[in-house]
Amino acid sequence: MELEQELKKALEELRKTEPRKFDQTVDLIVNLQKFNIKKDNVNTFVTLPHTIKKKKIAAFLEVENKDVDTITPDDFKKYSDKKVVKKLVDKYDFFIGQASLMPKVATVFGRALGPAGKMPSPQLGIIANADEKTLIALKDRVDKSAKIRVKEVSIKLAIGKQSMKDEDIIENVMTVYNALMKVLPRERDNMKNIEIKFTMTKPKKIYLK
Repeated sequence: MELEQELKKALEELRKTEPRKFDQTVDLIVNLQKFNIKKDNVNTFVTLPHTIKKKKIAAFLEVENKDVDTITPDDFKKYSDKKVVKKLVDKYDFFIGQASLMPKVATVFGRALGPAGKMPSPQLGIIANADEKTLIALKDRVDKSAKIRVKEVSIKLAIGKQSMKDEDIIENVMTVYNALMKVLPRERDNMKNIEIKFTMTKPKKIYLK
């Protein structure tokens, strides 16, 4: 596919840039057009074929669980201070919630989790039973997931690490691209162009024909 070839070329160019002392993140930027941010609501999770990094996960559960950092109802009173809640939200990448606790979670943590885009969601993050099998499977899905929430006319997300193989990064990009084709109201017509970059580089622009 032409897009895959263009991505390969872009990654080859990015790899020629000045080396850094850390494993740079590969960022994907999809610039949109003919898209009404207020009217066209896009909020979805995509499961990537290749894990970028292990996410720091916390869970709101009825009882303490050894498989995940747990916040039980007994702990909720600790979070009456906004600053303490903010620290918690900043510390973790993702939050899981047991369905029975979600009304309380919304009341205590909603104001901080909502704007940060970290509120446990029925799409990915709310579970009925907190048994070991369910939690381990969910943590694996979370690690492989990327959240696409359109709040401006470009979508930005981490899609890989410099240390990953080009073909794995390209597979992740194509997975996001194909998911966007399904959720954008005008599909390809809503995508103006795609940019790909490493943390410290300028982006390489790919025009969609």
